[in-house]
Amino acid sequence: MKAFTFERARTPAEAAAAVAQRPDARFIAGGTNLLDLMKLQIEAPTHLVDVNALVLDRIEETRDGGLRIGALVRNSDLAADAAVKRDYPVLSRALLSGASGQLRNRATTAGNLLQRTRCPYFYDTAQPCNKRQPGSGCSAIGGVTRALAVIGASPACIATHPSDMAVAMRVLDAQVETVTPDGQTRRIPMADFHKLPGDTPHVEHALTHGELITSVLLPAPVAGVHVYRKVRDRASYAFALVSVGAIVRPDGSGHVAFGGLAPKPWRVEAAEASLGKGAKAFAAQAFAGARPTHDNAFKLLLAERTLAGVLQSVKAA
Repeated sequence: MKAFTFERARTPAEAAAAVAQRPDARFIAGGTNLLDLMKLQIEAPTHLVDVNALVLDRIEETRDGGLRIGALVRNSDLAADAAVKRDYPVLSRALLSGASGQLRNRATTAGNLLQRTRCPYFYDTAQPCNKRQPGSGCSAIGGVTRALAVIGASPACIATHPSDMAVAMRVLDAQVETVTPDGQTRRIPMADFHKLPGDTPHVEHALTHGELITSVLLPAPVAGVHVYRKVRDRASYAFALVSVGAIVRPDGSGHVAFGGLAPKPWRVEAAEASLGKGAKAFAAQAFAGARPTHDNAFKLLLAERTLAGVLQSVKAA
Protein backbone atom coordinates (compact mmCIF):
# COMPACT_ATOMS: atom_id res chain seq x y z
CA MET A 1 0.00 0.00 0.00
CA LYS A 2 1.31 3.43 -0.92
CA ALA A 3 1.48 6.30 1.57
CA PHE A 4 -1.49 8.65 1.83
CA THR A 5 -2.69 11.60 3.91
CA PHE A 6 -5.90 11.53 5.91
CA GLU A 7 -8.53 13.91 7.26
CA ARG A 8 -11.91 13.66 8.99
CA ALA A 9 -14.76 15.67 7.54
CA ARG A 10 -17.24 17.48 9.79
CA THR A 11 -20.06 18.07 7.31
CA PRO A 12 -21.12 16.48 3.99
CA ALA A 13 -20.36 19.70 2.11
CA GLU A 14 -16.91 19.87 3.70
CA ALA A 15 -16.21 16.27 2.72
CA ALA A 16 -17.32 16.85 -0.87
CA ALA A 17 -15.19 19.98 -1.19
CA ALA A 18 -12.13 18.24 0.28
CA VAL A 19 -12.26 15.39 -2.24
CA ALA A 20 -13.04 17.70 -5.15
CA GLN A 21 -9.86 19.69 -4.52
CA ARG A 22 -7.65 16.71 -5.35
CA PRO A 23 -8.20 14.39 -8.33
CA ASP A 24 -6.59 11.48 -6.47
CA ALA A 25 -8.60 11.89 -3.23
CA ARG A 26 -11.27 9.39 -2.13
CA PHE A 27 -13.95 9.13 0.55
CA ILE A 28 -13.61 6.31 3.05
CA ALA A 29 -16.22 4.90 5.43
CA GLY A 30 -16.29 1.13 5.99
CA GLY A 31 -13.40 0.61 3.58
CA THR A 32 -14.36 -3.00 2.89
CA ASN A 33 -13.68 -2.61 -0.84
CA LEU A 34 -11.40 0.43 -1.07
CA LEU A 35 -8.75 -0.87 1.33
CA ASP A 36 -8.46 -4.14 -0.60
CA LEU A 37 -8.02 -2.18 -3.82
CA MET A 38 -5.37 0.01 -2.19
CA LYS A 39 -3.43 -3.01 -0.95
CA LEU A 40 -3.35 -4.37 -4.49
CA GLN A 41 -2.53 -0.89 -5.85
CA ILE A 42 -5.52 -1.02 -8.14
CA GLU A 43 -6.49 2.25 -6.46
CA ALA A 44 -3.77 4.48 -5.07
CA PRO A 45 -5.34 7.62 -3.58
CA THR A 46 -2.86 9.98 -2.00
CA HIS A 47 -5.53 11.50 0.27
CA LEU A 48 -8.48 9.94 2.13
CA VAL A 49 -11.42 11.85 3.57
CA ASP A 50 -13.06 9.93 6.43
CA VAL A 51 -16.83 10.50 6.48
CA ASN A 52 -17.67 8.27 9.47
CA ALA A 53 -18.26 11.25 11.79
CA LEU A 54 -21.05 12.62 9.60
CA VAL A 55 -24.59 12.09 10.90
CA LEU A 56 -25.62 9.86 8.01
CA ASP A 57 -26.30 6.64 9.90
CA ARG A 58 -30.06 6.92 10.44
CA ILE A 59 -33.12 5.29 8.90
CA GLU A 60 -36.07 7.70 8.91
CA GLU A 61 -39.59 7.78 7.53
CA THR A 62 -40.31 10.32 4.79
CA ARG A 63 -43.44 12.42 4.40
CA ASP A 64 -44.69 10.30 1.51
CA GLY A 65 -44.52 7.09 3.56
CA GLY A 66 -41.15 5.90 2.31
CA LEU A 67 -37.76 5.64 4.00
CA ARG A 68 -34.61 7.72 3.93
CA ILE A 69 -31.58 5.48 4.51
CA GLY A 70 -28.43 7.31 5.54
CA ALA A 71 -25.32 6.65 3.48
CA LEU A 72 -23.47 5.37 6.55
CA VAL A 73 -26.11 2.89 7.71
CA ARG A 74 -24.30 -0.43 8.03
CA ASN A 75 -25.58 -3.32 5.93
CA SER A 76 -26.32 -5.44 8.99
CA ASP A 77 -28.34 -2.64 10.63
CA LEU A 78 -30.30 -2.00 7.45
CA ALA A 79 -31.14 -5.68 7.02
CA ALA A 80 -32.31 -5.91 10.64
CA ASP A 81 -34.38 -2.71 10.68
CA ALA A 82 -38.01 -3.45 11.57
CA ALA A 83 -39.50 -1.19 8.88
CA VAL A 84 -37.23 -2.66 6.19
CA LYS A 85 -38.06 -6.24 7.18
CA ARG A 86 -41.78 -5.46 7.25
CA ASP A 87 -42.20 -3.20 4.19
CA TYR A 88 -39.15 -3.88 1.99
CA PRO A 89 -38.20 -7.50 2.67
CA VAL A 90 -36.57 -7.87 -0.77
CA LEU A 91 -33.95 -5.40 0.45
CA SER A 92 -33.38 -7.16 3.78
CA ARG A 93 -33.01 -10.53 2.03
CA ALA A 94 -30.62 -9.14 -0.57
CA LEU A 95 -28.39 -7.67 2.11
CA LEU A 96 -28.30 -10.92 4.07
CA SER A 97 -27.26 -12.73 0.88
CA GLY A 98 -24.15 -10.60 0.55
CA ALA A 99 -20.68 -11.08 2.02
CA SER A 100 -20.18 -12.34 5.58
CA GLY A 101 -21.63 -11.16 8.87
CA GLN A 102 -18.37 -9.43 9.73
CA LEU A 103 -18.33 -7.48 6.47
CA ARG A 104 -22.00 -6.54 6.75
CA ASN A 105 -21.27 -5.09 10.18
CA ARG A 106 -18.76 -2.72 8.57
CA ALA A 107 -20.00 -2.09 5.02
CA THR A 108 -22.19 0.97 4.41
CA THR A 109 -25.18 1.68 2.20
CA ALA A 110 -23.28 4.10 -0.04
CA GLY A 111 -20.21 1.90 -0.20
CA ASN A 112 -22.30 -1.07 -1.24
CA LEU A 113 -23.65 0.86 -4.22
CA LEU A 114 -20.15 1.98 -5.20
CA GLN A 115 -18.27 -1.29 -4.82
CA ARG A 116 -16.24 -2.18 -7.87
CA THR A 117 -16.41 -5.28 -10.03
CA ARG A 118 -14.95 -8.61 -8.91
CA CYS A 119 -13.82 -9.50 -12.44
CA PRO A 120 -10.59 -11.51 -11.93
CA TYR A 121 -8.83 -9.59 -14.70
CA PHE A 122 -9.60 -6.29 -12.95
CA TYR A 123 -7.90 -7.63 -9.84
CA ASP A 124 -4.87 -8.99 -11.72
CA THR A 125 -2.64 -5.96 -12.27
CA ALA A 126 -0.44 -7.95 -14.66
CA GLN A 127 -3.36 -8.09 -17.12
CA PRO A 128 -4.66 -5.20 -19.27
CA CYS A 129 -7.98 -3.84 -18.04
CA ASN A 130 -9.89 -0.85 -19.34
CA LYS A 131 -11.40 -0.23 -15.91
CA ARG A 132 -7.98 0.09 -14.31
CA GLN A 133 -6.19 1.72 -17.23
CA PRO A 134 -8.50 3.15 -19.90
CA GLY A 135 -7.47 2.15 -23.39
CA SER A 136 -5.29 -0.78 -22.32
CA GLY A 137 -7.75 -3.47 -23.46
CA CYS A 138 -9.99 -6.08 -21.88
CA SER A 139 -8.23 -9.31 -20.93
CA ALA A 140 -11.52 -10.97 -20.07
CA ILE A 141 -12.63 -11.04 -23.69
CA GLY A 142 -11.41 -14.38 -24.97
CA GLY A 143 -10.44 -15.41 -21.44
CA VAL A 144 -12.25 -17.16 -18.60
CA THR A 145 -15.67 -15.54 -18.60
CA ARG A 146 -17.92 -17.91 -16.68
CA ALA A 147 -18.85 -15.33 -14.04
CA LEU A 148 -18.92 -12.29 -16.33
CA ALA A 149 -21.61 -10.33 -18.16
CA VAL A 150 -24.00 -11.74 -20.74
CA ILE A 151 -25.88 -8.51 -21.44
CA GLY A 152 -25.19 -4.79 -21.26
CA ALA A 153 -21.46 -5.27 -21.84
CA SER A 154 -19.36 -3.82 -24.67
CA PRO A 155 -16.20 -4.65 -26.66
CA ALA A 156 -14.33 -2.63 -24.01
CA CYS A 157 -15.54 -4.49 -20.90
CA ILE A 158 -17.63 -7.51 -19.91
CA ALA A 159 -17.44 -7.17 -16.13
CA THR A 160 -20.48 -7.49 -13.87
CA HIS A 161 -21.57 -5.35 -10.94
CA PRO A 162 -21.27 -7.35 -7.70
CA SER A 163 -23.84 -5.74 -5.38
CA ASP A 164 -26.84 -7.69 -4.10
CA MET A 165 -28.27 -4.62 -2.38
CA ALA A 166 -28.25 -2.62 -5.62
CA VAL A 167 -30.50 -5.22 -7.29
CA ALA A 168 -33.10 -4.76 -4.56
CA MET A 169 -32.77 -0.98 -4.73
CA ARG A 170 -33.41 -1.13 -8.47
CA VAL A 171 -36.56 -3.23 -7.99
CA LEU A 172 -37.77 -0.72 -5.40
CA ASP A 173 -37.16 2.31 -7.67
CA ALA A 174 -34.89 3.90 -5.09
CA GLN A 175 -33.27 7.28 -5.54
CA VAL A 176 -29.75 8.28 -4.49
CA GLU A 177 -29.40 11.63 -2.72
CA THR A 178 -26.06 13.45 -2.97
CA VAL A 179 -24.29 16.67 -2.11
CA THR A 180 -21.96 18.22 -4.69
CA PRO A 181 -18.69 20.03 -3.95
CA ASP A 182 -20.44 23.42 -4.24
CA GLY A 183 -22.97 22.38 -1.58
CA GLN A 184 -25.87 21.66 -3.91
CA THR A 185 -28.01 18.54 -3.54
CA ARG A 186 -29.51 16.30 -6.19
CA ARG A 187 -31.38 13.02 -6.58
CA ILE A 188 -30.38 10.30 -9.03
CA PRO A 189 -32.83 7.49 -9.86
CA MET A 190 -31.30 4.05 -9.39
CA ALA A 191 -32.08 3.37 -13.05
CA ASP A 192 -29.55 6.06 -13.97
CA PHE A 193 -27.02 5.65 -11.19
CA HIS A 194 -24.85 2.83 -12.58
CA LYS A 195 -23.43 3.22 -16.08
CA LEU A 196 -23.02 0.64 -18.82
CA PRO A 197 -19.40 0.40 -20.01
CA GLY A 198 -19.65 1.50 -23.64
CA ASP A 199 -16.28 2.97 -24.59
CA THR A 200 -15.62 4.25 -21.04
CA PRO A 201 -15.84 1.29 -18.63
CA HIS A 202 -13.86 3.22 -16.00
CA VAL A 203 -16.91 5.52 -15.62
CA GLU A 204 -19.05 3.29 -13.43
CA HIS A 205 -21.63 5.66 -11.95
CA ALA A 206 -23.29 9.04 -12.39
CA LEU A 207 -21.40 10.82 -9.60
CA THR A 208 -18.96 13.61 -10.37
CA HIS A 209 -15.62 13.68 -8.59
CA GLY A 210 -16.20 14.89 -5.05
CA GLU A 211 -19.95 14.27 -5.09
CA LEU A 212 -20.93 12.50 -1.87
CA ILE A 213 -23.86 10.14 -1.39
CA THR A 214 -25.79 11.25 1.68
CA SER A 215 -28.78 8.90 1.61
CA VAL A 216 -30.92 6.53 -0.42
CA LEU A 217 -34.65 7.19 -0.68
CA LEU A 218 -37.20 4.38 -0.88
CA PRO A 219 -40.74 5.14 -2.06
CA ALA A 220 -43.82 4.08 -0.14
CA PRO A 221 -43.98 0.28 0.25
CA VAL A 222 -44.84 -1.65 -2.91
CA ALA A 223 -47.55 -4.27 -2.55
CA GLY A 224 -46.76 -7.84 -3.49
CA VAL A 225 -44.63 -10.79 -2.45
CA HIS A 226 -40.99 -9.74 -2.08
CA VAL A 227 -38.38 -12.32 -3.10
CA TYR A 228 -34.61 -12.27 -3.44
CA ARG A 229 -33.05 -15.46 -4.76
CA LYS A 230 -29.31 -15.81 -5.33
CA VAL A 231 -27.54 -18.62 -7.20
CA ARG A 232 -23.83 -18.94 -6.48
CA ASP A 233 -21.03 -21.47 -6.56
CA ARG A 234 -21.05 -22.00 -2.82
CA ALA A 235 -23.63 -21.48 -0.12
CA SER A 236 -22.14 -18.36 1.48
CA TYR A 237 -19.70 -15.52 0.98
CA ALA A 238 -19.81 -15.70 -2.82
CA PHE A 239 -20.93 -13.31 -5.53
CA ALA A 240 -23.96 -14.15 -7.64
CA LEU A 241 -23.78 -16.12 -10.83
CA VAL A 242 -27.42 -15.06 -11.14
CA SER A 243 -29.69 -13.32 -8.68
CA VAL A 244 -33.33 -12.29 -8.96
CA GLY A 245 -34.98 -9.53 -6.97
CA ALA A 246 -38.74 -9.47 -7.48
CA ILE A 247 -41.97 -8.00 -6.17
CA VAL A 248 -44.86 -10.03 -7.56
CA ARG A 249 -48.57 -9.35 -7.05
CA PRO A 250 -51.32 -12.00 -7.01
CA ASP A 251 -52.36 -11.15 -10.59
CA GLY A 252 -48.86 -12.01 -11.81
CA SER A 253 -47.74 -8.43 -12.42
CA GLY A 254 -44.70 -7.02 -10.70
CA HIS A 255 -41.14 -5.76 -10.85
CA VAL A 256 -38.04 -7.86 -11.54
CA ALA A 257 -34.31 -7.09 -11.59
CA PHE A 258 -31.34 -9.40 -12.05
CA GLY A 259 -27.84 -9.44 -10.61
CA GLY A 260 -24.78 -11.27 -11.90
CA LEU A 261 -25.72 -10.75 -15.54
CA ALA A 262 -24.65 -7.21 -16.42
CA PRO A 263 -22.44 -4.26 -15.45
CA LYS A 264 -25.39 -2.87 -13.47
CA PRO A 265 -28.54 -4.29 -11.89
CA TRP A 266 -30.50 -5.44 -14.95
CA ARG A 267 -34.14 -4.42 -15.12
CA VAL A 268 -36.20 -4.00 -18.29
CA GLU A 269 -39.49 -2.37 -17.31
CA ALA A 270 -40.99 -2.98 -20.75
CA ALA A 271 -40.70 -6.73 -20.19
CA GLU A 272 -42.62 -6.63 -16.91
CA ALA A 273 -45.95 -6.49 -18.76
CA SER A 274 -45.26 -10.09 -19.84
CA LEU A 275 -44.43 -11.35 -16.35
CA GLY A 276 -47.86 -12.93 -15.96
CA LYS A 277 -47.18 -15.08 -19.03
CA GLY A 278 -44.30 -16.82 -17.27
CA ALA A 279 -40.54 -16.75 -17.02
CA LYS A 280 -39.84 -17.79 -20.61
CA ALA A 281 -41.92 -14.98 -22.12
CA PHE A 282 -40.39 -12.50 -19.70
CA ALA A 283 -36.82 -13.64 -20.41
CA ALA A 284 -37.33 -13.38 -24.17
CA GLN A 285 -37.87 -9.64 -23.76
CA ALA A 286 -35.59 -8.92 -20.80
CA PHE A 287 -32.57 -10.60 -22.40
CA ALA A 288 -33.09 -9.47 -25.98
CA GLY A 289 -29.71 -8.46 -27.38
CA ALA A 290 -27.72 -10.63 -24.95
CA ARG A 291 -24.22 -11.52 -26.10
CA PRO A 292 -22.95 -14.36 -23.92
CA THR A 293 -19.48 -15.81 -24.31
CA HIS A 294 -18.48 -19.40 -24.95
CA ASP A 295 -18.57 -20.33 -21.26
CA ASN A 296 -21.25 -18.13 -19.69
CA ALA A 297 -24.22 -18.68 -22.02
CA PHE A 298 -25.66 -20.95 -19.32
CA LYS A 299 -26.45 -17.82 -17.29
CA LEU A 300 -29.37 -16.92 -19.54
CA LEU A 301 -31.11 -20.24 -18.97
CA LEU A 302 -30.16 -20.16 -15.30
CA ALA A 303 -31.70 -16.69 -14.95
CA GLU A 304 -34.90 -17.83 -16.66
CA ARG A 305 -35.18 -20.92 -14.44
CA THR A 306 -34.37 -18.95 -11.30
CA LEU A 307 -37.17 -16.53 -12.15
CA ALA A 308 -39.48 -19.48 -12.84
CA GLY A 309 -38.71 -20.77 -9.36
CA VAL A 310 -39.42 -17.34 -7.88
CA LEU A 311 -42.79 -17.14 -9.65
CA GLN A 312 -43.68 -20.65 -8.51
CA SER A 313 -42.81 -19.80 -4.92
CA VAL A 314 -45.07 -16.74 -5.12
CA LYS A 315 -47.99 -18.86 -6.32
CA ALA A 316 -47.42 -21.30 -3.49
CA ALA A 317 -47.21 -18.55 -0.86
